[in-house]
Amino acid sequence: MVLAAALLAAPGGGALAQQRPSDPIGQGRRSAIGVAAARVAPSVVSVNVVRRERAMPRDPFERFLIPRGYERRVEGLGTGFLVSADGLIITNQHVTGGAEQIVVTLRDGRDFPARLLGEDAQTDIAVLKIDASGLPVAPIGRSRALQIGDWLVAIGNPYGYLLGNAEPSVTAGVVSALGRDILPNENQTGLYVDMIQTDAAINPGNSGGPLVNADGDVVGVNAFILSQTGGNVGIGFAIPIERAMRVAQELRQHGQVRRGWVGVEITEARPQSSDWRRQPGVVVRRVAPGGPGAAAGLKPGDVVERAAGLVLRSFLGWEKALLDLAPGDTLRLVVQRGGGSAQLRIAAAAPPSANAERINLRDLELITVTPDIQAERGLAVNRGALVVAAGPTWQSTLGLQPGDVIVQINNYQIARAEQVQQVVGYLGGRTAMRFFIARGDQVVYADMWGTQ
Repeated sequence: MVLAAALLAAPGGGALAQQRPSDPIGQGRRSAIGVAAARVAPSVVSVNVVRRERAMPRDPFERFLIPRGYERRVEGLGTGFLVSADGLIITNQHVTGGAEQIVVTLRDGRDFPARLLGEDAQTDIAVLKIDASGLPVAPIGRSRALQIGDWLVAIGNPYGYLLGNAEPSVTAGVVSALGRDILPNENQTGLYVDMIQTDAAINPGNSGGPLVNADGDVVGVNAFILSQTGGNVGIGFAIPIERAMRVAQELRQHGQVRRGWVGVEITEARPQSSDWRRQPGVVVRRVAPGGPGAAAGLKPGDVVERAAGLVLRSFLGWEKALLDLAPGDTLRLVVQRGGGSAQLRIAAAAPPSANAERINLRDLELITVTPDIQAERGLAVNRGALVVAAGPTWQSTLGLQPGDVIVQINNYQIARAEQVQQVVGYLGGRTAMRFFIARGDQVVYADMWGTQ
């Protein structure tokens, strides 16, 4: 004890203190994370949303307490980051989905109402705009330059409503893996492929925030975690920044993402055993007559071994090859057929739904299901009104979401989109309406009382 006290009391802080300034590795690690966080933090914002959700009774007793059609306001919180000095913000679509009000809080505490310029559920990216100028912009890097083991910093606003200021939180970790493809589940709307995996803590409220490399450049958009408890366990995922920026540009310019259509549907093999990842290619189930795939010579039963240079081990590889395909792009395939292989080129076209006549019914956008639309979207039904977009009221009242197909309202069969407009106009205000909705390979129903 006497020796320890003497060392601490020695001039210059003793032998232990003298070693710290000469520890360049430790000092470099600390300063790299701090500098990286300081470079990006001014551009990080808090995204506060308000949704209306229909209150559903949890037991028979609550049926007597909750009025029919009762809705409640639900607040949500996420993170975003500025990519232009005039107030353009990138965040997650699952943060903004169904929001009727969005308020953005800057690091300095200022609040701004935000406009939703567009959202893309398939990539889980949304773009917001606030009316301001001279704002700090996040420096954008390259996720393709990352290597496993590189330092990463996650910045966001976890549990921001419990904190007294708008200063974002910083967590640090490393690149755990690259190019992760995540199996979809029943609650997942996005297609998460080529994801960056990190052990930097990502907690509720971090969604939509930037993932930053040691140079202080944004390389990803924090999206979600894998956890059995709901809390962080060190398995988090971020969307590569190149994809996020491309989607954001499309949303800003066109309000939606223009994707190429190949007119090919594959068999989505579900993982039934541990060797599902090693299946040799993917099997073509259906080719749309007259579509790009048919024009290239692709046939049902063909096994696609490679697409866009990727070796296909599962349906996720096929989806990855299509995700960034734009109209006019060429998709190169290696196909196994009859014991031999062939190389095909598919010229992607604009999807049939892009030119389809759209029916708008008070924030509900519909198109008629045709054979081409069915092939494009991989629908299980061949008739009805496909939901292209649904406003917050339709989402909260009926649970409608893009990709749903309205096939019946009460006793009225729906074969065309305009029939929904006609039936709702006739029944609205007269009686309750029960909507039958095809979702995947199931048909569900929901009731609407009165008019929207």
